[in-house]
This record gives sequence, structure tokens and C-alpha cells, in this order.
Amino acid sequence: MQKILTGQVLQFLANPFEGPAEESARVITDGAILVEGGRIAKVGRAADLLADYPQAVVTRYGDHLICAGFVDAHVHYPQTAIIVSWGKRLIDWLNTYTFPEEMRFADAGFARETADRYLDLTRANGTTTVTSFCTIHPESVDALFDAAEARGQRIVAGKTCMDRNAPDGLRDTAQSAYDDSKALLEKWHGRGRATYAITPRFSPTSTPEQLAAMGALWAEHPEVLMQTHLSEQLDEIEWVKELFPNSRDYLDTYEEHGLLRPGALFGHAIHLTDRERARLKEMDASLVHCPTSNTFIGSGLFDMAGLIAEGQRVGLATDTGGGSSFSMLRTMAAAYEVGQLRGTPLHPAQLMWLATQGSARALRMEDKIGNIVEGMEADLTVLDLASTPAIAQRHVRAGDIWEALFPTIMMGDDRAVVDCWINGEP
Repeated sequence: MQKILTGQVLQFLANPFEGPAEESARVITDGAILVEGGRIAKVGRAADLLADYPQAVVTRYGDHLICAGFVDAHVHYPQTAIIVSWGKRLIDWLNTYTFPEEMRFADAGFARETADRYLDLTRANGTTTVTSFCTIHPESVDALFDAAEARGQRIVAGKTCMDRNAPDGLRDTAQSAYDDSKALLEKWHGRGRATYAITPRFSPTSTPEQLAAMGALWAEHPEVLMQTHLSEQLDEIEWVKELFPNSRDYLDTYEEHGLLRPGALFGHAIHLTDRERARLKEMDASLVHCPTSNTFIGSGLFDMAGLIAEGQRVGLATDTGGGSSFSMLRTMAAAYEVGQLRGTPLHPAQLMWLATQGSARALRMEDKIGNIVEGMEADLTVLDLASTPAIAQRHVRAGDIWEALFPTIMMGDDRAVVDCWINGEP
């Protein structure tokens, strides 16, 4: 069936960090998108597409903005129910809130209920693709992939692996982590819109033997991704030095075990050494900025401008539940605020690019999702740029599309999301 969506259509023509941001995108004010077979078949003026495809089912969005669906590049769906737990730094936060909650995911029914709730919450906020850590339990992985498959949703996920510095009931072994991850990878990777990510939580909770096992698995299956954490907090970095006294730095704990190459996703990456930055660029790994999490648990300020200027791949993420919102709009707002604190404010086009094409590029999926271009998968988010009285009274004063969009980035929430299309279905 052919479907046409009409409204204002936002397309990215270039990377807004590599030239004038306002020239990197165009908005077709009287635009339309033809969707067929779950993909974007054509983009153009509404009058032209409506005339050329008179039999298409038409959904009219007036002057609402149709953009690519948001891509959240680093989350922990098992932490859905403990989002915004009060007052802890990283290690205490894990021990006090995260680990007790993750114990519950041995129950397949509990995992299914949480996965459904999480994907409903994120879809309501306009997010169409997520990249999630699960728990050590295979049931938690099956639950999320099952829930995404039922929605036709693109998903990246993997079993979290931990064989030390975690409580009883949340530790596996180097061998069981390898065996479970391999079985889940073979079951899910490439099935529908599913991508598997090998997932050691972070170096402090994996022995060198387990990291080596994950590196061996990745060498056997180089087509999958690998996700973990890197240099989130200063006391965490000191802990890593104690645990890996012979490693050059935090990044080296992954590199020496085969976990640094294209397809690696490193969450946070705030406190990097010069060597780490150079090596990440050389190996074309991806860094994922988690601004609400970084401020919520007091980790630090990510160097977005500097890292992108170096040519690093950078995505954007909520990092729920350490992050304080399920909304990529709120995450964009936090990224803007962090940029201001570093003296490098981000343009609205840069923020929208990070939440769509930038995150897709970090996942090495920029040819599939993250932009409204012919042939791309039809994951789309429709935004009301005057969704609340506070936003509407600022919107009416806007001089161009970026002034019109910026209040929604800074003050918008799920009320701004009029509709969310996943795989060509609303």
C-alpha cells in the first residue's frame, strides 16, 4: 500500500558540523513523503506527490514538522523503573539502584513487561531506534528483541557480561558470557531489523579473561557491534588503573583484548587522554554523548566540539535510567546546555542531526535510518512546534525554521510528538 504524509519535511543534505549549520538541511514547507513497503519511496512537494499518486492513503499533518525518527544510541532498558533515583555517583548508583533492579530480570515475565513499557515510553517520545544494554540474563535479551520485533522496530541490544565486582546473581563467567552471547547473537542478529551488540558492561566488572572472550567472539562475528562504557567518572578511571595496572589507559583495557575497532560504541567518553582520543579516531570507533546522565550523576562535560572537530564519530543518547529522561528532545536540550558550559553552543540543526543522522552514523546505519531520503527505512517522527502555551508564544515570534524549532528542542516533551511512524506504520 502506498501512503503519503504531508507537512513540513526536514531533510539533512550535509553534516552541520562540517559547514554552515543552517545550510546543512532543508525544510520543504509544503512537503510530502511517499511511503511504500516500509521505506521512503519519494520526497517532494505535496502538490506533486498527491497528483502523481492519487490512490495513496494520505495522512495530513498541516504545518507540523516531519523529521527522521530519533535514534537513541546508548540506553539501559532494565533501568526503566529506577530512572531519576536520587543522589548517587556512578559506583554507588550501580550498587544501590541498578544491580538490585537488574536481579529481577531473571524472571522472563518481568523482563517482557519492562521491555514493552520501555518501548512504549520511548515511542511516545518519538524514538524509533534504541541501542540497549540488557542484563546478564538471556531472558532479558529475548524480551527486548521480541518486543521490538512485534513493533517492526529497528533495535540494537546485547546481554550484559559481568564476572566480577557485581553481586551474587549478577555474575556470569568468561565461558558462560561467551556461550550465552554467541547463542543470542546467532538467534537474533539480522533477524528482521535486529542487530546484536556484544556487551561487556565496563572493564571494572569484567576480568581480563572475560574481555578476551568477548574479543574472541567479536573476531568470529565482525558483522555485529560492540558496546560498553569508557571514562565516565574520574574515580572510575582510578579504579580501572588499580584493576589493570599494566594497561596504558582505560581504552587500552579494551584494545588489548580485541574490543577496539570500527563498530565499537563507547558510552560517555568524557575524560579521555590525548592518546585515547587519537586511537579512537584512528580506529574509527564511535563515542556516545549522554548529557542528562553526565550531569545527573555528576560525571563531567563531554567535549562535543573538540571531538567532532577531530573527526570522531559521535552519537547522542538518553542513557536511561542514569539519564533523567526518555526524551531525545530533552537530551538535545541538555547537549545544548553542556555545550554552553564549554563555550561551544550547538545550533538547532546540529542538535537534530545528532539525534538522528549522527546517532545512526555512530551505529553505522546512516544508510538505513536517521534521514528522510529515498530508499531509507520509513522511521519518522512528527512534531508540533507549538505544543504548549509556553512554546507556542515563542514559536509565533520565530523568524525562520530554526527559531521555530529551537523552543521545542529546549522545552518540548512527549506532548510535542504528534505521531511516530516505525517501519512505515503509524
